[in-house]
Amino acid sequence: MKVMIVGAGKLGNKLAQALLNGEIEVTVMDTSAEVLDKVKSHLDVLTVKANGVQVSILKELGIETYDLIIAVTSSDETNIVISMLAKKLGCPKSIARIRSPEYAEQLDFIKNEMNIDQVINPELSTANEIERYVLGSYSFYSEEYAKGRVSMIDFNVSNMTSFVGKKIMELDNINHLLIVAISRNGVILIPHGETIIEENDIIYVIGKKENISTLVETFRNKANKKFVKKVMILGGGKIGYYLAKSLESQNVNVKIIESNMDRCVYLSEELNTSLIIHGDGTDINLLEEEDLANVDAFVAITGFDEENLLMSLRAKQIDVSKVIAKVSRQNYVNIIEKLGIDVAINPVNITASEILKYIRGGRVISVSLLLGGEAEVTEIKVAEELPIIGKKISKLGLPKGIIIGAILHKNKVLIPSGDSVINAGDRLVIFSLLSEVPALEKFFQLKKGR
Repeated sequence: MKVMIVGAGKLGNKLAQALLNGEIEVTVMDTSAEVLDKVKSHLDVLTVKANGVQVSILKELGIETYDLIIAVTSSDETNIVISMLAKKLGCPKSIARIRSPEYAEQLDFIKNEMNIDQVINPELSTANEIERYVLGSYSFYSEEYAKGRVSMIDFNVSNMTSFVGKKIMELDNINHLLIVAISRNGVILIPHGETIIEENDIIYVIGKKENISTLVETFRNKANKKFVKKVMILGGGKIGYYLAKSLESQNVNVKIIESNMDRCVYLSEELNTSLIIHGDGTDINLLEEEDLANVDAFVAITGFDEENLLMSLRAKQIDVSKVIAKVSRQNYVNIIEKLGIDVAINPVNITASEILKYIRGGRVISVSLLLGGEAEVTEIKVAEELPIIGKKISKLGLPKGIIIGAILHKNKVLIPSGDSVINAGDRLVIFSLLSEVPALEKFFQLKKGR
């Protein structure tokens, strides 16, 4: 498969990295030679210094030989034009990133009229994820698979004294659940029964939704049980706007702290009930004056990771129930684990997951990038022609970095063992390190299903 990515920013880089692990031929185009040099320094891709709206360049590169073009430049309009031109010149599929709130309510119209196959809005997707955490019954990572029957969560075991120091095989409260990964000091471990849980480990657990809910009820803090009615948002950018607008519809009292006066005016005109405060969000005195201690959730989503982490830490110190921070830099992952912040949101990973799901298509139902993009959970529907049908999992020879976490068989969820057999029509929820994606594709023939 050949894919062209136009725009070598954070999202373009993450996509190129993820696609290469899937053994796809990738071309990255950008107008900046400096940016392309950084891409070439760590990724084995073809780079082209050019503007994606130049028809002559697209023709010269043989755009008709590509299976997909992904336009993720900084301009919505440029992405729309690139996608249109590529389709006109013979590229079968196109994806465009469109971020402006002005376009948000007419995305279907744009897709149909501009002949774009898929439109992605990172800020809107990120706001939706944050809303799910804020309004959900628990405050750590959660994702659902197998028609909502299977859930996966991650949490820091520092608050679970009954877990620390025990082998996985000795743990109580995880009946019919599977620990598929442990993040320890920035290193990802694929555990086994003898693995000992250490303080500050982040563990990833998969299982039936009702069993996951039972685990959550066992360990969540009483403070998280109260219904969320007050939310403070630090940062009034696109994510803040989308989040506030959605929370307003849920009758949540929203307060936004924004340092740019023009942006405050825009938010006050576009939002209905949210209170907009013009001020420096890093001024703890301002946050305390605005009653930070009595909000149910604090969301830090400015454009600066350091500010988000610093103020989220302060919110945790004064015992705010739910604290969520937007973090874009991968090297901050280890810090987040130690600070005890409930949720760290990475818009790039969220968007990349959406694009990967679309690219793989066919039997692949969903894809979620986890662990800072170093692993993913993939939901696959088993086709009748696959050679793995009728075989026990223990006989498949799966690499260590791939774990089948759940099977939906005839509408029943099974947490598999080595003796479990794969049947046609099953839905498999599979955890895999990103480095093992090529092996995953070989086992389940994803390339033929694209």
